[in-house]
Amino acid sequence: MKMLTVKQVAKISGVSVRALHHYDEIGLLKPASVGRNNYRYYGRDELLRLQQILLHRELDIPLNEIRAILDDPNFDQLDALRQQRDRLAAEAKRYAELVRTIDRTIADLNGETAMRNADLYKGISPEKQAEYEKWLVDRYGGDMPEHIAVSKRKYESLSQAEKDRLGADVQELESAWVDAMKNGVPADSPSLDPLLGRFRAWVSTMWNRPCPPEAFAGLADLHLGHPDFVARYEALGEGFSDYHAAGMKAYAKRIAS
Repeated sequence: MKMLTVKQVAKISGVSVRALHHYDEIGLLKPASVGRNNYRYYGRDELLRLQQILLHRELDIPLNEIRAILDDPNFDQLDALRQQRDRLAAEAKRYAELVRTIDRTIADLNGETAMRNADLYKGISPEKQAEYEKWLVDRYGGDMPEHIAVSKRKYESLSQAEKDRLGADVQELESAWVDAMKNGVPADSPSLDPLLGRFRAWVSTMWNRPCPPEAFAGLADLHLGHPDFVARYEALGEGFSDYHAAGMKAYAKRIAS
């Protein structure tokens, strides 16, 4: 095989020249040779190792861990590829399910087809829920782990009918809220107070504890602070994430005064 320069490798792999230089400097991907002109040259083995680096990065593994994995004398490239394929295939299946869930939700909100409440969460993995919980604890600390545990125990104690009713309640609230936005009602309008009051009561039920004004306003900041929450509200209506948060904060300020 013809040896490739760093620029050629960058072109076929999509990795920047600077990144390839960095990989060399940290011992993650050394070139096969360096010419008298100080050009780095890469062969087939280096290209396969770069593929492994990029596949591991797709799985969110840090560079220092990737280097340890690839430099392990017991590392088996074929076995690693098979495992990576299985993991990515499972993720592809889950993402396809999430796309179907989003499509069904959009159709439901448009009044085209009815959707069972239990189907709202298909494709959302327990690992993702654990990720959200960790994010909450890392961001807020304090009593957050206890609050999460209380809320989970409360929800798990409910019957399926009660869970379905809670899901239907928030779906109805959000639909009316989006309609208000589309009809030009300002986010801070007191006319939204009955709707926001119902949402605050829903939050209290989910938390299994009161939701004081400052906590309600804090929840608005939480929703704006995580891209998944923003994406969820934007899927209901363009601009709804900001509208939703602004309404909650305005309402919390009114009921606190």
